Amino acid sequence: MAPQTTASCTGSTLLQPISEIINLPLDQVNFVASQLFALLMAVWFRLYLHPSKTSPFIRHVVATLLGFYLALFCFGWYSLHFLVQSGLSYSVMVFAGLEHMHKYCFIVTLGYLILCQITRVYVFDYGMYSADFTGPMMVITQKITSLAFEIHDGLTKRESQLTPSQKYLAVSRMPSLLEYLSYNCNFMGILAGPTCSYNDYMAFIEGTGYQPRHQENANGKENGKYKQSEPSSKNDVISKLCTCAISLAIYLSLCKLLPVEHSIDDDFVNSTPFLHQVIYLYLAMLALRPKYYFVWTLADAINNAAGFGFNGYNIDGSPRWDLISNLRILDIEFATSFKMFLDNWNIQTALWLKRVCYERCAINPTAATFLLSAMWHGVYPGYFLTFLTGIAMTMAARAIRHNIRPYFLVSDSYKCIYDVITWAWTQVAISYTVVPFVLLAVGPSLKFYRCWYFCLHLLCLLVVLALPVRSRRRQPKEQQDILQKDSVQDNETDHNSTDNNCNQKDKAT
Repeated sequence: MAPQTTASCTGSTLLQPISEIINLPLDQVNFVASQLFALLMAVWFRLYLHPSKTSPFIRHVVATLLGFYLALFCFGWYSLHFLVQSGLSYSVMVFAGLEHMHKYCFIVTLGYLILCQITRVYVFDYGMYSADFTGPMMVITQKITSLAFEIHDGLTKRESQLTPSQKYLAVSRMPSLLEYLSYNCNFMGILAGPTCSYNDYMAFIEGTGYQPRHQENANGKENGKYKQSEPSSKNDVISKLCTCAISLAIYLSLCKLLPVEHSIDDDFVNSTPFLHQVIYLYLAMLALRPKYYFVWTLADAINNAAGFGFNGYNIDGSPRWDLISNLRILDIEFATSFKMFLDNWNIQTALWLKRVCYERCAINPTAATFLLSAMWHGVYPGYFLTFLTGIAMTMAARAIRHNIRPYFLVSDSYKCIYDVITWAWTQVAISYTVVPFVLLAVGPSLKFYRCWYFCLHLLCLLVVLALPVRSRRRQPKEQQDILQKDSVQDNETDHNSTDNNCNQKDKAT
């Protein structure tokens, strides 16, 4: 973990003694303390500012003021960037024509984020791998751009022009300034998100989030037997807090024992067999992921404690609180494909990329989506190396899945063998791909790939050339039936999908 002085923390120094005792950077201590405070405020918000007791106006005001207080505590006056970014974008929404408002808003919002990232990285603290004010701005950027597209869909398009998902998300009126700031900067999500749709957030504020549109079980049917007006989130919040505690303990125990940087150490590379290097890389990445599990699961628990995140009922009648969940840990660790890993990692960001880029880009949407993801994450060269590698990995994985996988679906034993092999390859491929994301700089990243002789890059190239992805319309009818049947089974297995309430038909197709 990068060393840090008090001066480099832009927020409050009230917790400096605690930072010195536990030997963690002050900005990270402020972040965790603020999230724990937000958790307490979330419980208070649900109990004492319940929609049945107070008006949406009061709920908006309190959620916004608490959000700005947390931002000031963590980032000091740098949190003014949140207001500037939101203000500029709102001005574009109000004064630009509806026909092109979403494009201008997208350019202004993302451009301001990139400008802040450039100044932070190359002017102030290059290489500081710590909490900073551009982190919340990344989530705000997602919310602003999503809302711009949702308003454009709701005010300029007919329903016949929209997909089922876009119909559900479409916003039919311009939000007020208070509603807009509350959506972007509420205390539940200002520090770590996750992003959410404007309609879902307004339903939460107004107390209509428990209507039948969310009360769907795994089969897509309303579970009337267990229907209730307002389910409790207590069990889910406790479960997620336990996950946070375990994740934090694992991360603090292993992060210094298995640093990723050790994989490019000359002595390690020269004296360690290649197979052992592969195993070490997998373990190093395995030790790094709990940090993200902790941050995203805690953020999810805060929203749930406030009453936000209800997503219907399971078959057994238990409520689901995964509407805005950002990850599914078991599906990540046991992913058997590159796509399955990405679908369960940073889920809300993946949905944002899909809705604002992949579904709307006419030219090579896969490459455009990876490029947008790299630009949104920041200006470190390692990010771009990771996402460029990710494009090659995705194309190769898609080619293998379309051409090789059908031959292993003839029996359960063959399918099991295929799953074990693809799990191992997926974990290695993910670890190989994200090394530059951790190392950040060009030199160390290229050194790592040279140590591995760019083997997976070359393998991906050979796979794409040898196994091109064919159009399904050109495949034999029997193979189409097998793939379709297996796809339906995969979708049924992919339980608790975050967007199934608004996009079930698309996902089942």
